Amino acid sequence: MSTSQKATFGAGCFWGVEETFRALDGVISTRVGYLGGKTENPTYQDVCTDETGHAEVVEVVFDPTRIAYEKLLEVFWAAHNPTELNRQGPDVGAQYRSAIFYQDDEQRRIAEVSKAKLIASGRFKRPVVTEITPTQRFWPAEEYHQQYLKKRGLSNCHI
Repeated sequence: MSTSQKATFGAGCFWGVEETFRALDGVISTRVGYLGGKTENPTYQDVCTDETGHAEVVEVVFDPTRIAYEKLLEVFWAAHNPTELNRQGPDVGAQYRSAIFYQDDEQRRIAEVSKAKLIASGRFKRPVVTEITPTQRFWPAEEYHQQYLKKRGLSNCHI
């Protein structure tokens, strides 16, 4: 019997990022929320001020016997532009930063190797600005943000 693990990623607006991870075989559950800031129990309105220091993130609970953390990182890199500092497309602010919040030293090591491989690949002409940071307290977002796109019958939020 396997034990589930958590992975937490910031890659822009959490609605689309959650849907991307939620669809993967081996992902048990997802939640969107806020991580990496200084405000206790932040709300969406708080985070949108760009003053709390939080990132919009997706917490992924996964079965490592069905999907490896390395595969989650591959999906993370493909799901956003890791060269955009404090933004993704039209969404601007530190809450939209590219971030990997690791749970333990093994996740940190794997994330750093994955980032180094991405940089060495030459896929991006600009520097990769993704932060790799220890996880902090995860604050779940308001219920209306959870599985936002699924509730509306959408697969992504791009026009």
